[in-house]
Amino acid sequence: MIVLSYIVLFLYSFAILLIFFYGLAQFNLLINYLKSKKQIDNSPKFDFTNADEIPFITIQLPIFNEKYVVERLLTTIAKLEYPRGKLEIQVLDDSTDDSIIETKKIIDDLYKSGLDIKLITRTNRSGFKAGALKEGLMIAKGEFIAIFDADFVPQKEWLFQTIPYFKDKKIGVVQTRWGHLNRDYSILTKIQAFALDAHFTLEQVGRSSQSHFINFNGTAGVWRKECIIDAGNWESDTLTEDLDLSYRAQLKNWKFKYLENVETPAELPVLLSAARTQQFRWNKGGAENFRKMNWRVITSKAIPLKTKIHGIFHLLNSSMFLSVFIMAVLSVPILFIKKNNPNLALLFDVLIFFVITSILFFISYWVAFKNIQGGGFKNFLKYIGLFFTFYTIAMGFSFHNTIAVLEGLWGKKSEFIRTPKFNIEDLKEKWKDNIYISKKISKNTIIEGILVLYFLFGLYSGYKLNDFGLYPIHLMLFFGFGFVFVKSITDSK
Repeated sequence: MIVLSYIVLFLYSFAILLIFFYGLAQFNLLINYLKSKKQIDNSPKFDFTNADEIPFITIQLPIFNEKYVVERLLTTIAKLEYPRGKLEIQVLDDSTDDSIIETKKIIDDLYKSGLDIKLITRTNRSGFKAGALKEGLMIAKGEFIAIFDADFVPQKEWLFQTIPYFKDKKIGVVQTRWGHLNRDYSILTKIQAFALDAHFTLEQVGRSSQSHFINFNGTAGVWRKECIIDAGNWESDTLTEDLDLSYRAQLKNWKFKYLENVETPAELPVLLSAARTQQFRWNKGGAENFRKMNWRVITSKAIPLKTKIHGIFHLLNSSMFLSVFIMAVLSVPILFIKKNNPNLALLFDVLIFFVITSILFFISYWVAFKNIQGGGFKNFLKYIGLFFTFYTIAMGFSFHNTIAVLEGLWGKKSEFIRTPKFNIEDLKEKWKDNIYISKKISKNTIIEGILVLYFLFGLYSGYKLNDFGLYPIHLMLFFGFGFVFVKSITDSK
């Protein structure tokens, strides 16, 4: 029994320490972010007053069964300001439903208006999104390839804000910050926006300002066609083909330019099932890329040690959910081990590292929040509530995302499942009739329900043992898994 206790204590401590070191890396990104505000951007830019410097652009729009947002997408893209003689649009439509009929009609109308736009369809979804992008690239006329997912709504001046930076021949990608059309729709959209804002400020700027590896985010960015080809083109052996190609390109010494000041609005998933789909794909894909790329990063002679360290933690991003889940599950038996082994009392203080990590995250996310939402006492109070809501629900997602991470690390392959789009921007709009919604309750949901009871038992145990050290964590786990479980059930009705 004592051996088992030591094993539990070791795994519990190791998970907390891994989270702690990840937190230190994130805090270093905060320092980088703050330093970046003092930097002056002297990047060379194309002079668009000189027609000879305006390059030919291809816009790729990979879509699959997007009947609710495709019209908004196409009409928005058609309004982008750029010389029509140097612009082509590829609609890469792999749809298997009747949405393709409406899509073709809109494209025909836009083509008649003088826009160089074409519909490209495939007889199968080989390679999914990566396969569609690769096929379109074969016939793309543009020197640069802009990519937008179906739920994005770029501002009309977007191309003029991004393309000029390719004056620097070493720039392979220009990525913009995501905005959120429906940020305040619900608690779910608020916490998604909260997390994404931190990524698109703190992380992307923190890495890029020090020339560490960043990632193209799959959309709302532009690639140099030569860079894509040189890096080995799109590959579909992971679910996050964007992260994969980003690392292969940067390992070949291509530079990425991140534009925090250019916001590209998009729609956040409003249903928990849709958020689950997106989270599963992102986290499994992240783990797959860790498995695929970590050794290449470690052994590369072209990048400095600090960039390697940040690169590994970047690739381990999704694996933090595995550490959180291990810590969470083992925290209940830890109560009893602590009670029965007072001689090990000092070892149980390892929890302080999780507290420190939480404080580091609190400080870092406040800077990201303030940058977009604004500062002041009132906003700080709003931030406190949002941070702890985010932290709690993120813990509630830890089991679901752990399954995704384990599948990725084990190399289990699965299909690229798109995130259902709704075209919902305010509470007046309804989503119940959306034909892409899955009404099926996942078996993971049942396990999450059991975990609600498990952490309720943890709360009860802490009370009975008169040990309240883990009470805050067990409360967050109870409410986090409770939110995910209840929302999964109610959204399926």
